Amino acid sequence: MPSWVQYSPDHPFPIQNLPYGVAVRENVTTPPRCVTAIGDYVVDLYELAEAGFFQDCGATEALKQPTLNDFMGLGRSAWSAVRKCLTNQFTAGHEEGRLEKDEDLKKKVLIPKGEVRMKLPAKIGDYTDFYSSREHATNCGRLFRPEGDPLLPNWLHIPIGYHGRASSIVVSGTPVRRPLGQTRPPTAPLSEPPTFGPERLLDMEIEVAAWMGPGNELGEPISIENARDHVFGLSLFNDWSARSIQKWEMAPLGPFLGKSFASTTSPWIVTMEALEPFTVPGPKQGEGGDPTPLPYLQQSYPGAFDIHLTATVTPAGQKEAATLSRTNFKYMYWSVFQQLTHHTVNGCNLSPGDVFASGTISGPDDKSMGSMLEITRKGAQPFQFPGGERKFFLDGDSVDIGGYCQGDGFRIGFGPCEGTILPAPEFKK
Repeated sequence: MPSWVQYSPDHPFPIQNLPYGVAVRENVTTPPRCVTAIGDYVVDLYELAEAGFFQDCGATEALKQPTLNDFMGLGRSAWSAVRKCLTNQFTAGHEEGRLEKDEDLKKKVLIPKGEVRMKLPAKIGDYTDFYSSREHATNCGRLFRPEGDPLLPNWLHIPIGYHGRASSIVVSGTPVRRPLGQTRPPTAPLSEPPTFGPERLLDMEIEVAAWMGPGNELGEPISIENARDHVFGLSLFNDWSARSIQKWEMAPLGPFLGKSFASTTSPWIVTMEALEPFTVPGPKQGEGGDPTPLPYLQQSYPGAFDIHLTATVTPAGQKEAATLSRTNFKYMYWSVFQQLTHHTVNGCNLSPGDVFASGTISGPDDKSMGSMLEITRKGAQPFQFPGGERKFFLDGDSVDIGGYCQGDGFRIGFGPCEGTILPAPEFKK
């Protein structure tokens, strides 16, 4: 599909991608607009809707809203129709390609990416974070329970998750403030009270987030057969983690302040249709002595995605980034669709724009671990880079998660997922 928009073969936003986001134009007072991207341009979908391009798709009013929630709720047929319309308009010489010939409309619709500021793509009503990488769960189990089985008894039976804080999900480029909280130094006797102050062990987690399309009614589960109809697309995700706060608070109810201070998402949601060519079988379940998932979680179709993932850090005061990890989304033991089905099997209702994140994605070797907790073995083996080392992150460090799918002569990218760490706030009693 040659496009009349020019870009290089390794550009993250070719015509095969067409992701969705929300943007505002710099120095322009118009409200946020739903947008897509092709090459170095952000495409204003509001203007295309005004010009009548989406009348046959049933998506005109949804794409004139300041968030993607209404469009997410329309479902797969509308998503596919809009994608087909956009593909036709950006294909060189297409018989339906009115946009290619309309110079005045091009000036309204095609905005150089440097002239916009990306926002969160949707109003996020709820957010759940999972724990679905077997390698990550095993690595953590070995660090914290070296004498026992690294996987807890329930891990191979259900996708483990916890309900996170939707209000603190921020878009890439938003600084992340180091959190304050209670901790207990590992050598402190139990008779001493905990201490209070800035988190010392600030960590990242390489994740991928799924964004909900049509939801479900309270009390009505979504079956594994229908789960694909409810996922709008995927973004990159960094679930920032305060490890010493997390350790002190975990028992008995799990993560709280150690996770709710910030999570970073990439601004672009890559649709499931764009990702379909990169679907691959996930890890085998129910083999080699592992339990077979219960019937409601048994997936008859491939549910993993070949998404190459990297994490880099640009240390405070430096200009060169150092690569922390290279991993892949295809390693996930529990798929996005199994997560969704399990999430709703008790009747929990989800809504368009809700987010559920994969949990840390680690691979099979030391170069593919998805958190500093694993990379440095709880700080015992610092990560070395030219000019310094890190056990965990320092103020001023910038962490970026990248991701792409490699096609034949094209690449599907997700855009940046970056956050720079600011010092903890001064706390007034």
